[in-house]
Amino acid sequence: MTPDVTQEGEPRPAAALSDLPAGGCKLVEVNGTRVVLARVGEGVYACADTCAHRGGPLSQGRLAGTRLTCPWHGWLYDVRTGQCLLPARGAAIATYAVRIESGAIWVEVP
Repeated sequence: MTPDVTQEGEPRPAAALSDLPAGGCKLVEVNGTRVVLARVGEGVYACADTCAHRGGPLSQGRLAGTRLTCPWHGWLYDVRTGQCLLPARGAAIATYAVRIESGAIWVEVP
């Protein structure tokens, strides 16, 4: 999917909905930012690909419901909010607005 030329902070096409199976994750690049798309049921969420702990690639982690686990040290994030669930003191990751339109996933990255 070729992104349109848009202003920074405007939604951009990131992937086709059909390329993201339910319960799956996909790494995409939006506006030069690595973003993990996570499909939970009928919803799609977008968050940063980099773990707040040591920079692990969250796109290579395991998605269980709304929880995404970093493959390096097991930090656990809620893909809906970016909140770190384990450890409780862990820093959050960025999340991005998502909309689905005509079978395409659009993501807004500042």
